[in-house]
Amino acid sequence: MSLPRDTPLAARTPLWPLAAREHPTDPGPRPRANVDVIRLPQATQTPSESPRYRLTSPFRPRARTRRFDGGDVSFIAICGILVFFMVPGVAFLYSGLSRRKSALSLVWAVAASNAVVIFQWWFWGYSLAFSPTATNGYIGNLRSFALRKVLADPSPGSPLIPELLYSFYQMEFACVTVAILMGALAERGRVFPAMVFTFIWMTIVYCPIACWAWSINGWGFKWGVLDYAGGGPVEIASGISGLAYSWALGRRSERELRNFRPHNVSLVGLGTFVLWFGWLGFSGGSAFGANLRAVMAIWNSMLAAAMSGIVWCLLDFRIERKWSMVGFCSGTIAGLVAATPASGYIPQWAAFVMGIVVGAVSNYSTKLKYLLRIDDALDLCAEHAIGGMLGLLFNALFADSAIIALDGVNTAANGGWLNHHWKQLYIQFAYIVACTAYSFVVTALIAKAIDCVPTLHLRATPEEEGMGMDDAEIGEFASDYIEVRRDYMDWTPPYRAGKGDTDGESDSAPPTAAGVRHAVPDVDVVQAQGDGVPLTDLSTRVNGNGNGVGAGGLSPISEKAEAKSAS
Repeated sequence: MSLPRDTPLAARTPLWPLAAREHPTDPGPRPRANVDVIRLPQATQTPSESPRYRLTSPFRPRARTRRFDGGDVSFIAICGILVFFMVPGVAFLYSGLSRRKSALSLVWAVAASNAVVIFQWWFWGYSLAFSPTATNGYIGNLRSFALRKVLADPSPGSPLIPELLYSFYQMEFACVTVAILMGALAERGRVFPAMVFTFIWMTIVYCPIACWAWSINGWGFKWGVLDYAGGGPVEIASGISGLAYSWALGRRSERELRNFRPHNVSLVGLGTFVLWFGWLGFSGGSAFGANLRAVMAIWNSMLAAAMSGIVWCLLDFRIERKWSMVGFCSGTIAGLVAATPASGYIPQWAAFVMGIVVGAVSNYSTKLKYLLRIDDALDLCAEHAIGGMLGLLFNALFADSAIIALDGVNTAANGGWLNHHWKQLYIQFAYIVACTAYSFVVTALIAKAIDCVPTLHLRATPEEEGMGMDDAEIGEFASDYIEVRRDYMDWTPPYRAGKGDTDGESDSAPPTAAGVRHAVPDVDVVQAQGDGVPLTDLSTRVNGNGNGVGAGGLSPISEKAEAKSAS
């Protein structure tokens, strides 16, 4: 029996739970729910809110959770994973830039600090940075301690994604920031005190600066600071804090500074391209949705990185007439750093100009450490701090409200001078000064305070520094030749000049391994002769290139001499 066409849909298709329907084998009918058909006004309908039906009594559906677009959620989750991939990129980069004898200690420091940051961010870091109920404008409270009440509410950064996903994405930003900072330990910093420093630094340096720029109640956010993906919390904080930590550690010995060069440029290149790959998630994901603004940020990051790498390489070629791979990698990273605060605000032509400017300025900024007399071994200040400052200043000049509105959320944002918003320049400048001063002063105070605690001295002893931080702190090595070089004379038979040796070869000087970084050997090799009294200190016999003994370089191992010695 068919129902009339004008019969309400609710009468034709009952909307009650399966348990409430009539079962064919039931002896009698079950009570039905009274169903009213309610059509929402056309003005309030959304694609996810088409005409729906309300159950009155006695049955009601379960409360619906807020729905987010699956594409946006998936995109930001993938971007967060890409940002995490930057952490091993930093480790490879630092390992390649350091000496062989200290290469693995930096990998360990980056990996261990990542674990510390994950715990700190879950414990109270996210709450201190993004708590929505804190109103002081400088730091959050413990409302979200241990991620309590962090689940499906719209995030503080964007209504397009849930807060739980937002907390994960922002955690990866913090992990990368501390990984960059670990470069300050290069070749003289002890790793365990650095982990204690990491937890404290995250709490009273990174979290407050992140609150300033990104929290809905932060003073920078309310004032109108334009910081897309972390020019202040990530780049200035890591670069300036690295400078302060290097100042607290002190300069390396002159022997370690002599002819300092990267020990593995292939690792430098690998780390750079891993970083570049992850940085696209860093910039693209900061639009907090799969939208056109994310694509614009990715494009701007690519342009800035490419142009900065070319300019830096050309400036190095001007001096040395060599196409430096390290120079290209350094310039590429500087361009990505500048794109961090600016890629989601400026048009593509401005990103092109920014890449050229930052490549030149950051290149010349590597001389600042000599003027300041601070041993910033891996140029954290020149690449990260200076690059972040330039990106923030480019926002003041070239930020465009049309670019900002591409995410479909920030449709009423002010741009920079392109939109005749003149006061944006002093807002950006004041923000840069605040981040720089706060980062350096507070980091220096934390480092000095930890250094005063017994057993937590930040710097290794001169003997450990000469031995190498891998041997002194880790007990393992990035390159197995280290153990061969260290114990070379233990397994090599002594070489002596044999009687009647008339071929002009003399084995009085033993064969030696080449010195680290083309400098003097790391250990004094002595040759036992006759009664075993040390006779020759080979560290005085290395040539200008550090490649061996005397003017002829590395002494050959003569098969004739070996045969004589065996006989």
